[in-house]
Amino acid sequence: MGKTLKVALALVGLTVGAGFASGQEVIQYFLSFGYWGIVGAAVAGLTIAVFSGWVYQLGSYYLADNHSVVFKSVSRPWLAKYMDITTMFTLFCIGFVMIAGAGSNLEQQFGFPTFVGSLIMVVLLVLSGFLDIDKLTSVISFITPLLIICLLGAFVITLGNMPDNIGHLNEIAQTNPHASGTFDNWLITALNYATLVMIMDTSMMLVFAGSHMNPAQAGKGGLLGGIMFAVLLMILTFILFMNMEDIMGADMPLLKVFDTMHPAVGVFVSIVIYLMIYNTAVGLLYALGRRLSNNKPGKFRPYYFAAVLAGFALSFIGFADLVGWVYPLLGYLGLILAVVMGVAWFRDRQNIKDETGRRERLAELAETQLDPSAEDLTRAERAEVEELTSDSHVADQELWQSVQEEVAADLDADSSSDFSLKDVPALDPDSKSYDGAPDTPGDEIHWKAYEEMYKTGEFPAVKPTEKQ
Repeated sequence: MGKTLKVALALVGLTVGAGFASGQEVIQYFLSFGYWGIVGAAVAGLTIAVFSGWVYQLGSYYLADNHSVVFKSVSRPWLAKYMDITTMFTLFCIGFVMIAGAGSNLEQQFGFPTFVGSLIMVVLLVLSGFLDIDKLTSVISFITPLLIICLLGAFVITLGNMPDNIGHLNEIAQTNPHASGTFDNWLITALNYATLVMIMDTSMMLVFAGSHMNPAQAGKGGLLGGIMFAVLLMILTFILFMNMEDIMGADMPLLKVFDTMHPAVGVFVSIVIYLMIYNTAVGLLYALGRRLSNNKPGKFRPYYFAAVLAGFALSFIGFADLVGWVYPLLGYLGLILAVVMGVAWFRDRQNIKDETGRRERLAELAETQLDPSAEDLTRAERAEVEELTSDSHVADQELWQSVQEEVAADLDADSSSDFSLKDVPALDPDSKSYDGAPDTPGDEIHWKAYEEMYKTGEFPAVKPTEKQ
């Protein structure tokens, strides 16, 4: 359950960015339609929840380290290229909208020039470029609960101070401008918002899920995260609707709600919203950097830093304006991606189920091998490992190494186990001596190398020139 919850919180943190945490998305996409917009928020939330479960399963199934791996596997080359380009375009666009949101946040709360808040965000993003994906997931998961607590607090306070004339609030809400290009229809706007979130999140969701070996567990985390997001979306919609008179015209309407409660509360929440903006910005731009450096891992940081600096330059357009016209455009681009990923999951659902069973059995065998209190794998069990990995769509060597790495991390975190990752740097991606799986001709598992690794912790049986 711990892994599932971590995955879920990472998804919420990725999705709840400047537009959501500020309330600006909710105003333009939902509350501008009054009562029907509230129904639209529910439709969008449920759509996102189901889609998130599908994408997380696909990401885990393909062990994705960037979105292009999955796109090429689930669609034709030309369609994969379309999804790849539009996803990278989305990652960059939402990234610079987030940087703009950071500037608006500190301007509204503290009166700073917008470029100050944006510049601070750029510094944080640059520093984050030195974190690996697991550490980044932990950072995002840690920050997310703060906003949840703030929203729940505002929800309780709003319930205790309900306005008398809700009909009047409905009339005021409808004076807000709709998101551009959605034909002034609440259902089209709601679905456009859902596909916006999909194209915005798919790349990083696939990367997050790719570090989890169990597709079923990853899928549950995605579904749970999607449900949590849907609930938060409904709560935020309710809060803003009931405080509509006080927030009209504000760039950061949610922050305005807290400001009316108490200035100190507003300061605290402005910091929380700023952190949530960071969550989404770093997730999107990190994923963009990973994709751009797909064939040149050593170029990740230069690409990532360049994207951050370009985003800073474009953030001066203005936050509310960016949300109003950039988001709907991206939502339409995301429609094709949503359909393709949904069809891919439906087509591969049995394969995903079979692969889950294989990996669960491989994890049991890996635990037997790695647990100091258990015997080494027998000849028959090694043959079973070979059979299971050969039946998988993932290369034998890569799959066995990946399963052992995840099991090793779990055993290391288990206080009742005598296993320590410090003794096996070959299974610790954070170790300076980590080289990944030993390189072998074909896909066969290099048992001689692993025998040495089980004894020494490293792969001395592999010549340095053969290491990955």
